[in-house]
Order: sequence, then C-alpha cells, then structure tokens
Amino acid sequence: MQFIDKYNFKNKRVIVRFDFNVPLNKEFQVTDDTRIRAAVPTIKKIFAGGGSIIAMSHLGRPKGVSDNFSLKHIIPVLEKLIGQKVLFAGDCVGNEAAEMAKNLKAGEFLLLENLRFYEEEEGKPRNLPADASDDEKSAAKKTVKEKQKQFVNRLASFADCYVNDSFGTAHRAHASTTLIAGNFPNDKMFGYIMNGEIEAIEKVMNAPERPFTAILGGSKISTKIPIIEKLLDKVNNLIIGGGMGFTFIKALGGNIGCSLCEDVELAKKILKAADEKNVKIYLPVDVCATRASFDEVMNGAAVDVQVFDIYKIPEGFQGLDAGMQSIDIWKNVLFASKTILWNGPVGVFEVETFAAGTLAIGKAVAEATGKGAYSLVGGGDSVAAINKFNLASEVSYVSTGGGALLEYMEGIELPGVKAIKE
Repeated sequence: MQFIDKYNFKNKRVIVRFDFNVPLNKEFQVTDDTRIRAAVPTIKKIFAGGGSIIAMSHLGRPKGVSDNFSLKHIIPVLEKLIGQKVLFAGDCVGNEAAEMAKNLKAGEFLLLENLRFYEEEEGKPRNLPADASDDEKSAAKKTVKEKQKQFVNRLASFADCYVNDSFGTAHRAHASTTLIAGNFPNDKMFGYIMNGEIEAIEKVMNAPERPFTAILGGSKISTKIPIIEKLLDKVNNLIIGGGMGFTFIKALGGNIGCSLCEDVELAKKILKAADEKNVKIYLPVDVCATRASFDEVMNGAAVDVQVFDIYKIPEGFQGLDAGMQSIDIWKNVLFASKTILWNGPVGVFEVETFAAGTLAIGKAVAEATGKGAYSLVGGGDSVAAINKFNLASEVSYVSTGGGALLEYMEGIELPGVKAIKE
C-alpha cells in the first residue's frame, strides 16, 4: 500500500475510482455536485505531482448501455470544478478508451463511460429468464466471473497505478473498487476522500472525546439495528427522531395515531439494552402532525398541521416532524457534547412544512461544532439535509458514504478498504 501524499506521480497514468454517482434532473443536469467537489483535492494532488488521470465511476443502476445514465452528463460540472477540459471515452474498456489513455499527457483528465454499462463491473449476470434453472443461473454467473477478469485486466492496462477515492462504493466487491487493486500490488493507494472517511469514522467510533452523542433519524428501525447495537457500546447519549421514533413511543405505551410504526418488541429490547449500558436515550416529546396522507404531503398539497404531545397523537394524524420542545431538549444535549454523529433526519425535511426540526438539528450540530465539538454527518438523507440548509462547511466532516459508512461503523471490513490495505 502506498500513500497519496508520498507517491511520485510524475509521468504516471493514474486510474482512479471516483464516486460520481450524482443526481440529475429531467434535463440531465447535476442537481447536487457534493461528490464531485469532494474529489477535487485528489485530482489536484495527482496533477501537481505530474500525473494524468483516467477516471472511473458508475452512475445510477443501468441494465445495459443507456444514454440516460451516461457520465457525459456530468462533464460541464466536472470541468468547472477542476478548471480544465475533460476528455471523454464513450466506452470504458473500448479501443477508443485504450488509445486515449495511452496518449494522455501529464495534467490531462480522461473520463471513462459508466462502468455499470457492463455486467462485469458488479459481477452479476443480467437478463436471465424468470424461469431459468439453477444450473443455468450457475453457468451464467460463472461466465460473468470469467469475463470480469478480462474486464479488470483491460481497465488496469490503461494505467501505471491505482487510486481508490470512492468511499460510497467501498462496501461493494466490484471490479473497479476491489478486484483491480490486485493488478497494482505495489502501486495502489487511497485518495483523500477515502483517507478522510476512514480517519473521521475511526475518530468518532474508536477515540471519541466525551460526552459522545449520536442522533439517529430516518423512517425505519429495521435498517438501523446493527448500528444501534454498535452505538450502544460507544455513546453516552442517543437522540432518536424521525419516523423510527414512533415505534419507541408505542413501545412505551404512547398513542401515535397513524404514524409510522415497526417492531415494538425490538424497540423495547433496545430501550432495555440502553438502560443496562447506561446510555441515555432522548425521544421526541412533541410532534408536528397532519391528517393528510403522505403522498399528499410529498406532492405539495396544502395541509393542516397541529402540534401534539408525542404520547397523545389522535387517531387519523401522522407525525412528520419533531416539535420545538423536542428540539430544545436535544439542543441542550448537543451543546454539552464533545463528539456528535448525525445519521438521519428528524422529519420530512424535503417538504418545507415539515423541515423545521431537521433544520434546527443541523444548526445545533453546527453551533456545537463551533464551540469545539467534533461532528460527523453521514447517510444520504442527512447529507442532503446539511447541504440543503448550507451547513456543510460548519460541521467537522460530511461523509460521502451511505451504506459504506454504516457498515464501517458497524465494524464490517469493507472490500474496497481491504483491497488497498492488503
């Protein structure tokens, strides 16, 4: 394993796995350039060292070649952020790509087309008939794995060294995130995003300054069970908001109207475990609720909003945002904390009517950071919220990973990390 700060990039063609999987609107314009902006330091480092870049990435979940998922759509934003022309190969492993990579000069940037246009990237067969037999499935999988080796070797042949700077895909054992590293046993390294993510998570999970407070939001407990279990061994305080909070209130005997509710028994087990581990759990005490359906809310319909005691939500009402009494209590916890982890919004922040709670949490995390706390914000919705409210620069670290962040915090060894360290 090499280190990006010490590696000699002079006259080297550097193949880099970036995460340029960014949202596009109907006109195929980038609506959130966070992931591209995050890659700029690694790009500048390689150029400053005298190298050229061959950029790999995926975009979306295509089932084959599709113009809707072409990486050409991100080129205007990419060129603006790196301040120079981006060369583009319309096939990531085609002859055009090979020739363009071969002729790259120091300081030039070549973007390869979407890796996932090929099933070899993920190593899974596509378009199998619904009635395919087990033997047919096994044969198709074997064929893809064999083709995957050729795919990896082709990509590796373009370059002299490999950099993985895609933390968001580090939990996937794909061709470009894991297997290709084996072709560069002495010339592989993490980019600045990967380094930063690992350092931030290690700081929070293994060496936090206390008190350590985690904020968990989002809609479902079921998706957060492993991280909750891990955090109960790490944190002093656990703030639970968003849709998942109602299951806990139900477990404590509250009336939650028609608010989201999952496994009550699971919530009871978590509450018991927290008590045994001396972790203080802070649930909402009030809620902003409406009779309107969730679809009506998301479609922008005018809705009635009432604030209720969290334990006394009337039938027919669903809670969609934390109330200000809850926020005031949570703020005091955050202001007394030295380490803060935020994963998941505490309301339907995408809709202005129910965004106040998440905005207030974001501001509180930023204020606590300004007073000396270390704050890590991670998870797709949390990152979207912190960016929407223009608070990203006011927290310590904003993770680019979703599933990868959660798995790493759970203690799972990520294939993309392991492949570089081996």
